[in-house]
This record gives sequence, C-alpha cells and structure tokens, in this order.
Amino acid sequence: MNRRSFFLSGAAAVSGASAFAQLQARGGMRLGVITGIGKDPDAGVKRVKTLGFPTCQVSVASLDQPTAKALRVALDRYGIEATSIIAGGPGPEVYTFYEGPTTIGIVPRQYRAARIAQVKQTSDFAKWSGIPAVQTHCGFIPENPNEPLYDETVKAIREVAQYCHEQGQNFRCETGQETPITLLRTLQDVNMPGLGVNLDAANLILYGKADPVEAVPILGPYIQGVHAKDGLYPTDPKNLGKEVPIGSGKVNFPMFIKKLKEVGYHGPLTIEREIEGAEQTRDILASKAFLEKLI
Repeated sequence: MNRRSFFLSGAAAVSGASAFAQLQARGGMRLGVITGIGKDPDAGVKRVKTLGFPTCQVSVASLDQPTAKALRVALDRYGIEATSIIAGGPGPEVYTFYEGPTTIGIVPRQYRAARIAQVKQTSDFAKWSGIPAVQTHCGFIPENPNEPLYDETVKAIREVAQYCHEQGQNFRCETGQETPITLLRTLQDVNMPGLGVNLDAANLILYGKADPVEAVPILGPYIQGVHAKDGLYPTDPKNLGKEVPIGSGKVNFPMFIKKLKEVGYHGPLTIEREIEGAEQTRDILASKAFLEKLI
C-alpha cells in the first residue's frame, strides 16, 4: 500500500460559518488535507468535509473508471475541491537513504517503465474524475547533470508531463529527495507546459536537503501545490529525519507562508500527517487551527 493511501480516521464535526470561511470565499489561501480513497469514495470525501476542509489531495487505491465517477459524485455532493491525484508505485518504495535511491519514483531503471505507466493511468483517472493535476515523487534525481541517469530521468519526466498536458492536467514533482536547485535544473531541462512542483514543507528537512523557507524563492514560479507538514533533520545517516506534528519541528511556518505569498502562491496548503488512527485526526485538527491563524 502506498505510504499515503490511508484513511482519515476519527471524527470531529466542524459546522457554522466563520471569518476564516469568509476569507476563503474571497480567494484567500485555503487549507486542505490528503485523503485516501478506497472502495467507498464517499467515505473518504465525507471525512474531508467532516474535518472542515474545503480542499483535498487524493490518494486512490483503484484507478478504474467506476471509482473515478463515484469520486466525482462525492466531491460534488460535499462541495470539496480535489486539487490533485497522488500517484505511487507499483513495486516497493522504501523511504531510507540506502534503499530509497533504488526504489522510489521513476529514477530507478528497474521500476521506471511500470511507474511511467502508473502515472499515465493515474492521469486517465484524473481526467475521468475531473481533477486538474497529478503528482508524485520522481525519486532521487542525480545532482550531477552529467550522469546518464540524470538525462534518463529528464526524459521520463518529460514523457509523463507530456501525457498529463495532453489530458489537460498539470504534472507536479514532489520535493524531498533532491536539493531545490537540482529540481529547478530538472524542471528547466524537461521544459514542458503545466510542469510544476508540490512543495512539501517537511520533506526537504527530513532528507537533509534544504530549509523549505529558502527553497520557496528558488522554486517559486513552479509551485503549484504545498504540503503542510513538519519534521526534524536526520541524525542517522541511514534513515530520514522524523516527521512530527506541525509547529513542533524545524519548519518555520510563519516565514514559510510569508515567502509563499511573496512569490505569488495563493493555492491550498494541504496538511499531511503520516500516521494513522485517532492521533492522526487530533494532529490534523491542531494543524488546521495553527495554520488558520497564519494564513
């Protein structure tokens, strides 16, 4: 199961108009959450509504047309905007420094063809469900542009970005496994319309690649989505840093949001909390209250 294919559990009803809701209606920066869609898309979208979010990014277990149509019905029923579909797999994706480079994304040659096919299938699903973007971790993009693997990765990203563009969608590379300047170089070399970035506030820290505040002006023109997540820098050379609740890690969210506004980003901040159960729900709601005060 993809690491993001989880269901938001627990319940926390949020009702009534608020000043924040009125701000969102006027076009201010909005909040969202990642939701997992299984056999019952209605349940996954209803959870987003129950938690009080107007937007979501969607991780889908089954990329078939009936599920896409059911998802579209649920989104319309609850008035939720799905801003992107998250693609992942097939095959193992091991989020460590040793196994990650050989298993994550479309960089590893062993899994590349299957992963490209999966992104294209996700793009088909996005078209059926009327969702405007597809995003994924492309993998540990080589920092040395002279390596053959770098050129192969550029061509692979161009292939999926082209496919999404022809379907009327944007394709977003999620940050994390590479430095911001490496990702910028890659985006420029791919050179496709609709190509952009889903900037994960914590991943650059978890992988020890950069301060996300400093990454914003580097990637600014390409930022199409943002994951609101927090974390600590790695101290074990074999493993990533630790994800923690928003506000307790190394992401300077006041400055991060300020920088996003400075580069002209006014899209959603999509909360991601990669744990399960009641604690996940509590952390998501606490993050929502924390971020509402900042945006």
